[in-house]
Amino acid sequence: MKQSDWEVVIGLEIHAQLTTASKIFSGASTAFGAEPNAQASAVDIALPGVLPVLNRGAVERAIRFGLATGAAIAPKSVFARKNYFYPDLPKGYQISQYELPVVAGGEVSIRVGDGDQAYDKSVRLTRAHLEEDAGKSLHEDFHGMSGIDLNRAGTPLLEIVSEPDMRSSAEAVAYAKTLHTLVRWIDICDGNMQEGSFRCDANVSVRRRGEAAFGTRREIKNLNSFRFLQQAIDYEVKWQIELLEDGGSVQQATVLFDPDSGETRMMRSKEDAHDYRYFPDPDLLPLAIDAAWVDRVRASMPELPSALALRLQQRHGLSAYDAVTLTSSRELARFYLDTVDAAGTALAKPCANWIMGEFSARLNKAEIDVVDAPLSPTQLAGLVARIADGTISNNIGKKVFDALWNGDGDSADAIIEAQGLKQVTDSGAIEALVDDVLAANQKSVDEFRAGKEKALNALVGQVMKASRGKANPTQVNELLRRKLTN
Repeated sequence: MKQSDWEVVIGLEIHAQLTTASKIFSGASTAFGAEPNAQASAVDIALPGVLPVLNRGAVERAIRFGLATGAAIAPKSVFARKNYFYPDLPKGYQISQYELPVVAGGEVSIRVGDGDQAYDKSVRLTRAHLEEDAGKSLHEDFHGMSGIDLNRAGTPLLEIVSEPDMRSSAEAVAYAKTLHTLVRWIDICDGNMQEGSFRCDANVSVRRRGEAAFGTRREIKNLNSFRFLQQAIDYEVKWQIELLEDGGSVQQATVLFDPDSGETRMMRSKEDAHDYRYFPDPDLLPLAIDAAWVDRVRASMPELPSALALRLQQRHGLSAYDAVTLTSSRELARFYLDTVDAAGTALAKPCANWIMGEFSARLNKAEIDVVDAPLSPTQLAGLVARIADGTISNNIGKKVFDALWNGDGDSADAIIEAQGLKQVTDSGAIEALVDDVLAANQKSVDEFRAGKEKALNALVGQVMKASRGKANPTQVNELLRRKLTN
């Protein structure tokens, strides 16, 4: 199999649960984690005679998304009934949108890869429509039976449908991550993939390079991690190519991904739109969104991550990679901006380095969010400033960072003073240390003079050890090199 002979075509459907306190058509709570069926109202379980009432907050969140992606906000949209039977769908139909969604078009700019191989791409959006979530089937601890939890039934979703513009699993993951950042940034979805707040369906097909017609697609359902999204697409692409090269044909189907085996397996043959018998919901009037409503939502919008990333490149001199990394969440961006405000714009790059490096590593290790970090932007700015002015070395800076993180001092200055960490810059004191090291390490001296540049690093290490890390490493390097070459 030569995969280079084939072109991969991918479109994603992403379901983002909206951050409303109540459901899209009832007043029941959307809070996660309640006892099964404790948050299922009469509307949610479809008791006879109940009527749905549209949640205004869900509509406003859809408008926010449309504005963030440059889409058209429909002045009139319609809710439809999507008819199908499943145990966790009490009504026998789902209220969704079909012909007239609230958001049409738009695009999302993504950055794929890192370093010299990175490239930018735009992914077009087909639509984003409002709908209700279904309940959840539970298959554990029921003595061989399944249970139904309807707490999730009626939770508002925004289904974001892309055009089939992606050509690799890497592009699909970059797009999904960009959308994940965006919906959290504009505060319409909490993005918690473990709780199912952000779920991906991937439509995957392949065609021989040069062909204009799309191949037959298979839809991989309910992918709740970026790693699974990539693994599922890669497996599906390989499976489809091998099937076609063996003379078979791909049948349109819905498939599930098994993380344990790393394989997809067929769930059912794929339905077309006519199979769902869509028709306008007679219990819901058409949704009218006037220009004044859109303008009010626009006025409340924050600066978008793409705009902020560009501003950081232009004003702070950051690379595209650094800027995108620092705007991967609104909380991380705020921490960075506050750190630079305290340290000064001249130190924007070292602030970025510390936040993307040691700070982010500690967050990951502790499994906490930025807002729960035990040190403040002001404290980190003080540390960066003391390294920049030569008070401490970068290595000593890590010790100071440890102390700040562990709450052993209120500021970098206080920790440096209390622990005697100030860098030795006195040339006489450093020269005495250098002379002692040269006298005690004749082998390294001879190796350096014989052309082995690495021997200098060993001598520098001995001087830094003798000074307990306090000697200015730049001065140490310069003094050693001068003495060894004279």
